[in-house]
Amino acid sequence: MTAPCAVLATQATRITDVQYIGSHNSYHAGLAPGEAAIWQRVDPQTYSILTYSHPSLSRQLDDGVRQVELDVYGDVHGGRYAKPAVVAQVAAAGLPADPPFADPAVMAAPGFKVMHIQDMDQRATCQPLKACLRELLAWSTAHPRHLPIFVLFETEETPLKMPFATVVPEPFDADAMNRLEAEVTSVFPRVSYIAPDDVRGKRATLNDAVRHGEWPSLDASRGHIVFLLDQHSVGKAYLQGHPSLSGRAMFTNATPGEDDAAFIEYNDGPAAEISRRVREGYLVRTRTDANLKEAATNDGHRRDAMFASGAQLLSTDFPKHEPASTGYVVAFPGSAIARCNPLTANASCTRIDLSH
Repeated sequence: MTAPCAVLATQATRITDVQYIGSHNSYHAGLAPGEAAIWQRVDPQTYSILTYSHPSLSRQLDDGVRQVELDVYGDVHGGRYAKPAVVAQVAAAGLPADPPFADPAVMAAPGFKVMHIQDMDQRATCQPLKACLRELLAWSTAHPRHLPIFVLFETEETPLKMPFATVVPEPFDADAMNRLEAEVTSVFPRVSYIAPDDVRGKRATLNDAVRHGEWPSLDASRGHIVFLLDQHSVGKAYLQGHPSLSGRAMFTNATPGEDDAAFIEYNDGPAAEISRRVREGYLVRTRTDANLKEAATNDGHRRDAMFASGAQLLSTDFPKHEPASTGYVVAFPGSAIARCNPLTANASCTRIDLSH
């Protein structure tokens, strides 16, 4: 892999001139029978939005997904999530024991873990975080001309409200953010990912660079990864000592106009605001569906509006090879796994192969 160029030719197609389909909670392996029964008893409303799963990250990339989302939990000493409360609840209810949710040795070791909800929904297709990262790197290395892959980290630190005791997650303070950065960069060599420094170039701030269209070209970005932070709340901690994300590997979910602004989330729209920010040069992630609502009735209105908004990262629970039973799916026509952005792409984009 080669490092991406940060300065673009005027007519080059940039990575922001293309739309990509991503998966929501990409690691989610679903619920075992006993866990599902407990959820139905204690919180049937939440249970109703948990009944989905995804195949391995590698399989999703094979199928054309180019944005993945990983929910990460701090576990600096190890063992914090090794005995989820739901296991005891299954036993107390007299239900058959579920299969082990993860390798006990893995869960006992220090390092970030990947799961949806601590104690209650911990099954993941890869564990711990480093295993997920190594899987992504192996796939990328084996497919050196792939379209850029966007890896979104959702930093989880919210306590649960349950009728039984559950573990309180570790906070994502400055130290935790430094450890997360170190874990990511211990797996991915510098030449394998596009960092904020690659976009900023000689501009004073990252925001100034993206407002002047200085995202790397799509061609220079092939074979590379882009790391993104989902939670706006951790931005200040991650920025400490790194103004405008200087020297950092990940892009913050930032406020438009601030020095570190390059990536923004508008998960629920509105479409008009997304379009405005895309035209200004920002990379935007949105969701085409949420909480299985659109899939239940095969309602494509939200999906179609988000496609038209120009948001580059279109996240769904139902990508091309994982349609809902109703037929709801989020995909581009034919064999394309990406498409030219309806708001920003120039004529050169139509001549680019967007099938891999």
